[in-house]
Amino acid sequence: MLITSGLGTLTNTSIPGSFGYICKNAKTDNVVMSEQTKNPQYSADSIQALEGMEHVRMRPSMYIGDVGTRGLHHLVYEVVDNSIDEAMGGHCDSITVAINKDQSITVSDNGRGIPVGLHKKEGVSALQVVMTKIGAGGKFDKDSYKVSGGLHGVGVSCVNALSIRLKATVYREGKIWQQEYERGKAMYPVKSIGDSKSNGTEVTFQPDPVIFTQTTEYSYETLANRMRELSYLNKGITITLIDHRNLDEKGAPVTEVFKSEKGLEEFILFLDQSREPLIQTVISMEGEKNGIPVEVAMIYNTGFSENLHSYVNNINTHEGGTHLSGFRRGLTSTLKKYADSSGMLDKLKFEISGDDFREGLTAIVSVKVAEPQFEGQTKTKLGNREVTSAVSQAVSEMLTDYLEENPDDAKRIVEKVVIAATARHAAAKAREMVQRKNVMSGGGLPGKLSDCSSQDPAECEVYLVEGDSAGGTAKQGRDRNFQAILPLRGKILNVEKAMQHKVFENEEIRNIYTALGVTVGTEEDAKALNLAKLRYHKVIIMCDADVDGSHIETLILTFFFRYMRELIEQGYVYIATPPLYLVKKGSKKQYAWNDQQRDQLITEMGQGAGVQRYKGLGEMNAEQLWDTTMNPEFRTLRQVTIDNATEADRIFSMLMGDEVPPRREFIEKNAVYANIDA
Repeated sequence: MLITSGLGTLTNTSIPGSFGYICKNAKTDNVVMSEQTKNPQYSADSIQALEGMEHVRMRPSMYIGDVGTRGLHHLVYEVVDNSIDEAMGGHCDSITVAINKDQSITVSDNGRGIPVGLHKKEGVSALQVVMTKIGAGGKFDKDSYKVSGGLHGVGVSCVNALSIRLKATVYREGKIWQQEYERGKAMYPVKSIGDSKSNGTEVTFQPDPVIFTQTTEYSYETLANRMRELSYLNKGITITLIDHRNLDEKGAPVTEVFKSEKGLEEFILFLDQSREPLIQTVISMEGEKNGIPVEVAMIYNTGFSENLHSYVNNINTHEGGTHLSGFRRGLTSTLKKYADSSGMLDKLKFEISGDDFREGLTAIVSVKVAEPQFEGQTKTKLGNREVTSAVSQAVSEMLTDYLEENPDDAKRIVEKVVIAATARHAAAKAREMVQRKNVMSGGGLPGKLSDCSSQDPAECEVYLVEGDSAGGTAKQGRDRNFQAILPLRGKILNVEKAMQHKVFENEEIRNIYTALGVTVGTEEDAKALNLAKLRYHKVIIMCDADVDGSHIETLILTFFFRYMRELIEQGYVYIATPPLYLVKKGSKKQYAWNDQQRDQLITEMGQGAGVQRYKGLGEMNAEQLWDTTMNPEFRTLRQVTIDNATEADRIFSMLMGDEVPPRREFIEKNAVYANIDA
């Protein structure tokens, strides 16, 4: 079984197929052909013409990405995006998202309300057209929406198709209008059910378990993170999230209200709350350049990571694009011009790189584009060329004014740039040492690595194991054909608080690089990876099931997130889950992975059942480790994914940074399920 970990949420996932995600069992891949399939009759009757809604139900992953947790939550985002579009047009300032007890979702707003009049072409209410026709909606009419986040024509009709039931209630023209649907099909014509002086739209939908077979349970944290993000990106809008499944201390549903008056300025402070600021003021601007609304906020901290987040029409473009290129161009040219004129670079014997200007920088770039052009269907990289110059000009003007008005901050920034440039040259030497060691060792593989015999990366996996003792047990228990073992000595370097050259000088980190086969990078892009040389398509972190083991896991994940993020994004990083307990009575033995399973097994076995607590991998013999944690037929792996890059960045900085109060607050909030060993 495979379980996906999106930095806090665990969900089942499946194997991607050509048209979505197809669950496969290795034991049942054989196909038995009947006489009819051996001699198929390919005729006109073989051609199927699927209507829009039918096609959505047959190929849901083409529309929402997958049918796991990510796709399930995407349904909510599609409905909320409609309300946000109303807000961006100035017609709405309040949005409410409610998770109901039956896992249905209700999204309501105080916008204009979806039109309910007769649609001349379709001959039915416009509400029914919007809810049941793929590609229908006001977003394609420039008079209705100048800017919109969802331009692929999927939207709420896709949500309708993938729901058992959906009810749309519209408050408009002094009346309350309503229509209900079953799996995308209208149950009755749009009807008036009363009078109202209010305006707005309310949509309640229940995801179809036939489609979402893995889970239909919504994560409050996942939705809260997105609603918080939307509130920062659209200042002045009130977004309320209500969870009717859980009650607070007063017996009321858990409720959180998100509203930002300063937008990206507050977003930056939220993201950087666990970092020590280099300057005390957020540098920000909001305006329109070349007809494109641009909003930028940035701040420098004393850390060494570059944290750039970009958005187009509220969409997180984690692959960047022309707006991010414009930001980097404006930042580099303006700061370099100021640094040169200040004379602070005169003693440097080498050129300053663009990366040097971004070390310790946290920045958010948000643009609104009427007709955005995204690369591919994932909407993660902006391609509009005209945006580059607009953002570059905006950033240049913003920085020029700030540097002139704040000379002390300007000096601190340039001093940090100089330190970063010096460290970059030291890191270049460290990288050369890693590469030279690879050549001298003849193949470059670490001496501690017990490699597998297979040469096919697609079937090979490597375990990063905590300690030599557990590593020895894993070597004995593994399948040598496809499983490699790399023991790690103690806790690896915390890269969140280390300069780049220190990272590359660390022996354990060098061993990880060389074992995986990926290059360390170049001076221009120190974190670039050559995934074509990756030797294993499963990199499995296997640590003790205790507090120290969890700390080591977090250290390794921090390293991967900061220096090998592509491995996570490509789905190559996993976490093994060794059992916590062995429950036995007589000759009967069973393993438990949590306290609930342990208690259930004790109850089932009855009086006399004994419990062994595994505090470390070394307490299991090779056979036990194979049976519970390494055997592909029975093990449980958690695949590490990044559902929200900005939130992941904040969490890693909070957990591994210098600031104690935010980390203490996080631990106090999330330590309910922790097992603390005395």
